Amino acid sequence: MALEHITVLDLTHMLSGPYGTMLLADLGARTIKIEPPGRGEGTRRLLENDPQYSHDGMGAYYLTLNRNKESVCVDLKQPGGRDVFLDLVRQADVVFDNFSVGVTERLGIDHAALSRINPRIVTCSVTGFGQTGPATERPAFDQVVQAMGGGMSITGTPATGPMRSGIPIGDLGGGVFGALGVLAALVERERTGRGQHVDIAMLDVQISLLNYMATMYFMSGEVPEGIGNGHFVHVPYNCYPTADGHIIIACIGDAFFERFVEFIDLPELRQPEYRRQAARFAAKARIDEIIAAELRKQPTAHWLERLEAARIPCGPVNDFAQALADPQVQARGMVAAVPLGDGKSLRMPGNPVKLSGAAPASFGAPPRLGAQTDAVLGGWLGYGADKLARLRAEGAIG
Repeated sequence: MALEHITVLDLTHMLSGPYGTMLLADLGARTIKIEPPGRGEGTRRLLENDPQYSHDGMGAYYLTLNRNKESVCVDLKQPGGRDVFLDLVRQADVVFDNFSVGVTERLGIDHAALSRINPRIVTCSVTGFGQTGPATERPAFDQVVQAMGGGMSITGTPATGPMRSGIPIGDLGGGVFGALGVLAALVERERTGRGQHVDIAMLDVQISLLNYMATMYFMSGEVPEGIGNGHFVHVPYNCYPTADGHIIIACIGDAFFERFVEFIDLPELRQPEYRRQAARFAAKARIDEIIAAELRKQPTAHWLERLEAARIPCGPVNDFAQALADPQVQARGMVAAVPLGDGKSLRMPGNPVKLSGAAPASFGAPPRLGAQTDAVLGGWLGYGADKLARLRAEGAIG
């Protein structure tokens, strides 16, 4: 696999960091979770006893985010534990964390300290606001950065008020860009021979995702409002009710609109001025009203079949059951059966990165707390049984 020559020391917890390291693990990186002895990282305990969303003491969060990883228990707050960690760093390629700003410095495991013992080490920190600027020490979770990043202000409508994204894009975006930054640093290391630190702020990511909409604001000075499921340029581009659900129609540009008019054959939409985007946008509410009234007359499947035949961009608004059962999703391996280590398996989302030179995707079981401590420290670092016993007696490892 593409990253099978890379070893990642995973100091992450909760969602943004574990998602980033999960992406690297899915691409083949040996990913070793460094967890505090006793209870492990916090995500292990989320839903751990929920009858619906846990398996053998591991909740859905942990099971999903920690496939393909190993677990080694090291107490970084003890001098002996820190020494063990530094031995691991000497052999590793990447150290990935999402601690609050200042934690790695207090523990003596920041990039400056680690690069002194391994100049090739790449470190990555995903935080709410980054390592520089006036807000570095503010705590942040997903919805905080969604709100501060501007995206919530255009999600929903003026009537509903701002709404967060249904999926935690603040956390997940931080993880994706963290993995991207690590890969960039590893590529540069091939040229320079040295690692570097990757500083990812979840707020930065949300600002980046504003993309062309931010540029439009800077050009016009106009602050956009909530636009619901519509578009602030293209018409028709919206979510429309059918007889039994909802459907998306996305006509970008005049050519798609003309094709759509021929398809739906409603006289009011044939007005000559509607052939131009500006006029359509001025009449957006009326056009959406006309289309919605027509689409309500038939079920979703009826419209999808006809729209697809007419080559008009469209799609159903799927719930989770429908999305995960979609034949295209299934064909792309995006529902994966991940083993749980006891003969059972659990379905979860697969790996979206398809590399032509990679082996077919396979997944390892999420590790039990400290399951690989002796194997990694003994087999990889060469610690003898006496040293492992002493470290365990001191509480440095678990």
